[in-house]
Amino acid sequence: MIDTLRSVVAFGPIELDPVKRRLAKAASVSDLRRIARRRLPRSVFDYIDGGAESESTLRRNSEAFGLIEFRPRVLRDVSDVDPSTTLLGKPLPFPLVLAPTGYTRIAHPEGELAVASAAGRAGLPYTLSTMGTRTIEEVAAAGSGRKWFQVYTWRDRGLVKEMVGRAQASGYEALVLTVDTAVLGLRERDFRRGLTLPPKIGPGTIIDGLLHPGWTWQFVRAEPITFANLVGRGPAAFDAVSLGTFVKDQFDASLSWDDLSWLRSIWEGPIVLKGIQTVADARLAADAGVEAIALSNHGGRQLDGAPTPIELVAPVVDAVGSQVEVICDGGVRRGGDIVKAVALGAKACMVGRPYLYGLAAGGERGVEYVINHLEEGVRRTLALLGCRRITDLTPEYLSMRSG
Repeated sequence: MIDTLRSVVAFGPIELDPVKRRLAKAASVSDLRRIARRRLPRSVFDYIDGGAESESTLRRNSEAFGLIEFRPRVLRDVSDVDPSTTLLGKPLPFPLVLAPTGYTRIAHPEGELAVASAAGRAGLPYTLSTMGTRTIEEVAAAGSGRKWFQVYTWRDRGLVKEMVGRAQASGYEALVLTVDTAVLGLRERDFRRGLTLPPKIGPGTIIDGLLHPGWTWQFVRAEPITFANLVGRGPAAFDAVSLGTFVKDQFDASLSWDDLSWLRSIWEGPIVLKGIQTVADARLAADAGVEAIALSNHGGRQLDGAPTPIELVAPVVDAVGSQVEVICDGGVRRGGDIVKAVALGAKACMVGRPYLYGLAAGGERGVEYVINHLEEGVRRTLALLGCRRITDLTPEYLSMRSG
């Protein structure tokens, strides 16, 4: 009996590294999400995971990819698959950009520095949020990878100009203007948990933290979390509550296309408009001369009922042609999703939540896992499609599911 078991069973070595053990259990981004949910206090997880109102747009962002089927070709030599492309005139090992996320250190103390470092090793652009918890300069020093900086045109234009100047001086290559936050969406999970702007911590949050001692121990040992690029630069001092109130008051509902000309006057590099949700606005963006647009509904965190990015790719690309590069931001969970977006005409995709799940599950190594997982998925999908180069993808490799 023992000999029979030996012939069919191989016992692996005992892994003592807890991060390696956790990541070894993950076969997908969904698995990382489950690990993150176990490790994080519920309020923190909901901040990362949640969307606006009924969260119908949040769900549809990913579900929309499932409505697109592949049309694989066979008997083609796919022994050497090439997923590389270009974006904003520079080479990209595969079509991915790491999106801006605010309050990143709430997932793990390493925060933006871990994400920037992992992205840099992979040769991918990392986008630092204005609402980041590490400074522009700290992130610039986190490896030699490509850095983008995300901004809002707030009421205090002097503050925006200062941050843009710091990004320029620190070598950031592109500016990402978020245009879908004239007002903040109602994120009901955050409201119920007290994670609002400004943040409100109640007894439930404290109890939840005690039930997740691993996260809590890391949190209390790390330096205080704040919006690092704003500390000392507004009427707020150093605490997150005061800064949160200041930030909430800064969102400018009067933002218009005229502000784009002002931004161009203070920035010398490419501009990416993030938050385009119609063909009409994509045309206006192209006519305004921006280098790229990110089709995005803010990960379903702003307007519930907004169109899904992947459904916009083909009509927007048809409308703007080669005038502007198109990035698909929202709902990507697998390499196959990236392949679908590129086949429809996108130059690349953005991801935010997936790397936050990885960060929560394993710090920098978790982010690295997500990047590798998506790249392997792109390579595998290309091979199974019978397409050797990602730049050869066309809509002919896809069909819409009927019914």
